Parts: sequence; C-alpha cells; structure tokens
Amino acid sequence: MGKKVTVVGAGFYGSTTAQRLAEYDVFETVVLTDIIEGKPQGLALDLNQSRAIEGFETKVVGVSTGPNGEGYEAIEGSDVVVITAGLPRKPGMSRMDLLGVNAKIVRQVAENVAKYAPNAVVVVVSNPLDEMTALAQIATAFPKNRVLGQAGVLDTARFTNFVAETLGVPVKSVKTLTLGSHGDTMVPVPSQCTVDGRPLTELLPADKIEELVTRTRNGGAEVVALLKTGSAYYAPSAAAARMAKAIAEDSGEVWPVCAWVDGEYGISGVYLGVLAELGATGVRKVVETPLTDAELASLKEAAEAVRAKQSDVADL
Repeated sequence: MGKKVTVVGAGFYGSTTAQRLAEYDVFETVVLTDIIEGKPQGLALDLNQSRAIEGFETKVVGVSTGPNGEGYEAIEGSDVVVITAGLPRKPGMSRMDLLGVNAKIVRQVAENVAKYAPNAVVVVVSNPLDEMTALAQIATAFPKNRVLGQAGVLDTARFTNFVAETLGVPVKSVKTLTLGSHGDTMVPVPSQCTVDGRPLTELLPADKIEELVTRTRNGGAEVVALLKTGSAYYAPSAAAARMAKAIAEDSGEVWPVCAWVDGEYGISGVYLGVLAELGATGVRKVVETPLTDAELASLKEAAEAVRAKQSDVADL
C-alpha cells in the first residue's frame, strides 16, 4: 500500500504544501481538507490536472470537513498529517494573539486525527507554533515523538537567505541554525553558522550578525506587513513538506524542528526548537549540537518562556 499524507487546511499554506507533497511523487495519495465546501475539491481537481505537465502520479483528494468531524474518515490510514488549520496573522498581530481562536481549531482537528489516523505522525504548523504543538499532543494523546512542529526549518532558511544575500554568496554555501522557539525567544546559533566551512563570525562583525538575527526573528512579521492580508506560505510550505517527506521516507534526515525535549541540554518536559533526526516514528532522537555558554543560556531561557505558555494550553 502506498504512502498517504493529509494536509488539514486548504488556505495558501495548506494548498501549497499539498502541491509540493504531490510533486515529490513519493506518496500515493495527498488528502487536502478544509471547512469551506468545494474549496479543497476544486484545488485537488486543479492539482491533479497538473500531473501530466509536471510528471507525477500522486493523486490529490479534496474533502470538506464539518464541525462534528464529518469528512474526516477520508484521512484514514494517513502516515503523516500536516495541520495548517487556523487563522493567519494580520499586520501588527503577534503569533500569541492567535492563541485562543486557533487553540479551538487545532484541538478539534487533533481529536479527529486521533480518531481516524491513530498511527499518523503529526506535523503542526498553526500559530502560535510551540503552544499549538503541545496542544496537538495533548488532544491526540499520541506519544510525544509522533507530534512535532515546523519552525526551525523555516527560521533557519530565513537566516541562511539573509546571510547569503548580505555576503553575495550562493545559498548552498551557507549553513545556519536557529533553536528555541518560533518567535521572541528564537535562539540563532552563530557558533554553528558557516559559509563554505568558514565561521560566520570571521566574515561578518558581531553587530551585523545581530542585525540578521533580529531580521530572522521578525521574518514572518516582515512578510505579513508587506502582504497586508495573510502571511508567508512559500517558504513555510517548503519546510513542512520536507519534514513530511523525511518522515514518510523514514530518511533519518536531521532538521531543526519543534520537538519534545527530555533531558537534552539539561532541559526536560517541554516542546522546544532543537535539531532532530526524523523518520517513520516522527522524531527518532534529538540531536544535541555544541553550544557556547551564552547560546545554551538563551536556549534554557527560551525553554522556560515556552514552558510557561505551554502549561496553559491544556485548558484551551
């Protein structure tokens, strides 16, 4: 039986994620769901009609879902479920401003995932990311390794892009890393950043690196402010799709993700942005990377800030 992946939410983020997953041609089926009647079906029809041009066989199925779980039977047997459902940010909004409204949506989705796709690995992308990942784990009651969040892949990609543009070098020559949370307590790791193997700290002065770090931390808000309506989706969907692919292929690729930390870096009992090895079981293991004392202190600070917020989501 071929692999099946579900993308919940057919907005720009969800539909673009579905497109990327279909074009990889590693899944037999991509299911795209939405609460808007006809929208996922229309997008699926459109995507399927691109198969002959782009040369992929993956079939896209669009399904409308109802408030009482109607339609969710279509996700049965999914290996991976990507949850993009929820409201995007508007200019001036923080990710935390979405907490109350998106918590209700994510909880309802997660409960239906647990009912119809009990063996799936869940990738959460709804904001505020760290809190919604914790909530999805609580609502599904899945083992913590099978629920993870997409943030670090995107934040690292933004950081990499800014460094490459600043230095005028190819993106592939730059390696960067961000840990911590998706938001104010994001922890970029300059000590692990290189350009063609040379430490970034040798190529840019500290104040310039700090400027790029700040731009990375505010990367989503910068896009939101320019778009006026909606938020980023090309880079975020690329990040979510790559994670889903690594899980489906049981590849063991190492990506920065929002994962459950249990003793690594001396931190326990919290979902946090860390490097992790991904496979069919979700997070196979958290990969500890060498950090400077200052970076480790920032990571521990991020963990406590996220912990305080995540403890509140159980009641949402």
